Amino acid sequence: MLHRFFCFIALFPASALAQQVTLPLPRLLTVMPMGGQAGKDVEVTITGENTEDVSGLMFSTPKITAKPVAGAAGKFTVSIAADAVAGVYDARVMSRLGVSSARAFSVGRLPEVVRAKANNSVETAMPLVVGSICNATMTRRAVDFYSFQGVKGQAVAVDCAAAGIDSRLTPVLILADGKGADLKVNRTGGMIDFTPPADGSYIIKVSDLTYQGGERLFYRLALQKGPAEPQPQTQMVSAMSWPPVGLAASATGKEAEPNNTDAQKISLPCDISGAFFPAADVDGYEFTAKKGETWWVEVASERLGLNTDPFVLVQQVKDGKFTDVAELYDIAPPMKVTSNGYSYDGPPYDAGSPDVLGKFAAREDGVYRLQVRDLFGGTRSDPHNVYRLLVRQAAPDFTLAAWAVHMTLRNGDRAALSKPMSLRQGDARAFEVVVQRRDGFDGEIEIGMENLPPGVSAAGLKIGKNRTYGHLVVSADEKAPRGFSLAKITGKAVIDGREVTRSARLASVEWAVKDAKGEIPAPRLMADIPVSVTDSEQAPLTIATVENKVFEAAAGTTLKIPLKLTWRNEFNGTSIKVKAYGEGFSAIKEFDIPMKAATYDLALDLAALKIKPGDHTFALQSLGICKYRYNPAAVPLAEAEQKKAEAALAVAAAEAKKVAATDAEAAKKAAEKQKAAAAAMTAASSRMKSVTTTANPTDTVEILISQPIRVRVKAVAATTASK
Repeated sequence: MLHRFFCFIALFPASALAQQVTLPLPRLLTVMPMGGQAGKDVEVTITGENTEDVSGLMFSTPKITAKPVAGAAGKFTVSIAADAVAGVYDARVMSRLGVSSARAFSVGRLPEVVRAKANNSVETAMPLVVGSICNATMTRRAVDFYSFQGVKGQAVAVDCAAAGIDSRLTPVLILADGKGADLKVNRTGGMIDFTPPADGSYIIKVSDLTYQGGERLFYRLALQKGPAEPQPQTQMVSAMSWPPVGLAASATGKEAEPNNTDAQKISLPCDISGAFFPAADVDGYEFTAKKGETWWVEVASERLGLNTDPFVLVQQVKDGKFTDVAELYDIAPPMKVTSNGYSYDGPPYDAGSPDVLGKFAAREDGVYRLQVRDLFGGTRSDPHNVYRLLVRQAAPDFTLAAWAVHMTLRNGDRAALSKPMSLRQGDARAFEVVVQRRDGFDGEIEIGMENLPPGVSAAGLKIGKNRTYGHLVVSADEKAPRGFSLAKITGKAVIDGREVTRSARLASVEWAVKDAKGEIPAPRLMADIPVSVTDSEQAPLTIATVENKVFEAAAGTTLKIPLKLTWRNEFNGTSIKVKAYGEGFSAIKEFDIPMKAATYDLALDLAALKIKPGDHTFALQSLGICKYRYNPAAVPLAEAEQKKAEAALAVAAAEAKKVAATDAEAAKKAAEKQKAAAAAMTAASSRMKSVTTTANPTDTVEILISQPIRVRVKAVAATTASK
């Protein structure tokens, strides 16, 4: 597994580990307000990291567009089309280094407001209208107060969106009377349904669970007429396996309570919607089945964005007695996530789910029963905790998700960083592509990528039979022009004699986590797959074959592949350690390439590797510490700006001195001009210091990936015959 290979970073000195991890990538941090009403314009302010020279703010739907506000850096007027579908979209900026990571931007149908001043007491509570949404950031070490006018008997629903819109806030939501006395509390993130017992003023309190605050702890507080649905949210990585291809948007059947003791009669196959409500709810479904029939059972609830843990018990009913047939639990993650339940020494992405996907076989003709319950639902009574139950015969298939490779740090710590597909010239980025196999499908899957910018290519390293993951390598030519496109990752397989193609979802970490033992990473699925290449920087090292061709050899022989290495940065050490990945090629023994070597002959013992005849693709991987300079081109520009400001200040000072004793009004204006010039000089000097500091060489630990290497292995018999 690729991330295990990078554990050798533990061999580096501790001083190196204190330095920068991976080359800087553009990241969009905040968009405030973080949403708007369909059909309206809203002015937003953005903040980012490594995002100089922002040229645009983009969204994952053409229904949302943005224009920069003239003379206001970091501000955009966002226009939302009237027919934009309510939901959560991805916002990104295009900058010097290319496309940034995403930040959630919500579109709703209700009027929206932005909190403009402090509201940390009952007396300063911000009034809200029922049927509106307020955008705000959490006040540090405080509680935010809101007030509304309730009408006796008219239900309202209060919902605080946070985790589902990329916020770092863990909200505590309290509904109180007009004096601030608590009436209802929700500390688990969710909706409060409330019916006022009398007309009057009521208070909503919002706080963080640990009273943190700041611009990264933002929220959208919705006050609606009840009953209401929770606000839309982003999808967790676990949702990559839902829904099955061809599933209708809504279930054809519905749970009919009470069905706890008297099971609801159904026929198979079935598609039923239900709810884990009230507390400790156990829903029973009874049906007939014939001996030898195998039925696949799937429950979706956690993958719908709910904090649930479904469980299914299958029983045979005979002579009034119940005999257990199968217990169906979680969907296993395709890749190991953690070894001990709390420290993330595997990938920070969990494509498994507490939902259910399993099968049972009927032992004999007769009556059977399914019991569906939420293992977390013993004390919770929330009608919004819904599920969808499918019982079907086998429909073999698969779903895919991809994410950029992360490196494992010393002692099992993991730096979990958002890694947008913003490539430097000569760069190569590796992605892990995981598969959730459905209903017994075990075939191999060919990975591919389409719609890439000019000068960018991709090679998928196949997912082998019964394997749970493979790799994708995205490469930019060293002369690739600056570009951008929305790409598509696909997987192709043969199922029941026909070729099927499935699209993959891209996942990324919401916020940088430098040490996953201190903070659990929060990855999610992205709405699309943007790819960019920048011409402002080049990769520190490019590893490629001398010739861009398919290298051929007979099975069981040794194949030599000449490599060329283009070193653009200084590296620490005397060599880099190199291994490989790709189906069959991960067994290549680790080898050293001397530092600054222009070429290297890679010898592949096809017999020892047991590479079978056919076409293969693999890539080399390494890791090194390079001397990286951030945006050195900004230094001469800042220097010129500073000199210009110095000259302007000198002129202003001379003019002020000249008129100081002659004309009081002119002297006043000259003094003001000198003061403005001094402020400009201070700003220019500050910028000069900042860009000079960041442009100084910094030890940077970087994952080094080669361009894909293509090999064709010929069968021995065919080779002999040709001679």
